[in-house]
Amino acid sequence: MKPVAPGTVIFHRHRGYGVITHVNLLTGWISARFGNETRTLDLNLSTDEVQHADGEAIRFRRSPPDRMPHARLMAMVRELHKAGYEKLYLYSWPKPSGLHWRWHLFTGQRDWMQRPWREGWYGSGADYNNNPVMGWGDAPGASTDELVHALAKFDPEGLARALGRDEDHTAWFANVCDALLPGYMYSFDMAPMPKDANGGLIEMPPVPVVPVRAGLPVYAGPVIEWPPGWAGL
Repeated sequence: MKPVAPGTVIFHRHRGYGVITHVNLLTGWISARFGNETRTLDLNLSTDEVQHADGEAIRFRRSPPDRMPHARLMAMVRELHKAGYEKLYLYSWPKPSGLHWRWHLFTGQRDWMQRPWREGWYGSGADYNNNPVMGWGDAPGASTDELVHALAKFDPEGLARALGRDEDHTAWFANVCDALLPGYMYSFDMAPMPKDANGGLIEMPPVPVVPVRAGLPVYAGPVIEWPPGWAGL
């Protein structure tokens, strides 16, 4: 399905052509302005027979869009690893509400707890839900290659810090991408884990896996192990 985002031109059989001004990819509700009208009209993509401007149907129920960017980010990081930027890492974790997941890209030393922050290298599914872009000048629905070039143009100095080798993490990440993409993402939940009398972990549970769009079944693929450097955290 083509991307649905603020600025997308649509067609409604009773109102004609209009422009989306607000979108919620979680619920399918949008606001759109038609013609010279000053007020926006609220529509639901599942029931109100909204189409793209070229007549292509928007099948929100049958083919829901990603409501989180994490799978697209994983594909981008994998490609950058192949290009030699192996010191690029993606940390994903849930918001307290449990409705959305945050993401954070960082480079340099692999330290999962003391991660360096750069402006534009982090975000939330809550923001993506209303405007499906990363914020690097990328367009909604940008391909993996387009995301790579957008990030390189947005912050070349930051990306240069990812140059270098980290074979252990690169191998782990490639295996995770093979298992999860394109429909699932990993989540580094920091919920308390069961410990023995000496304070050690009784058993390390697998990494939680979350679908990035509605309608996908519960993940039933290979168990996802925790990344290199996580033991003891």
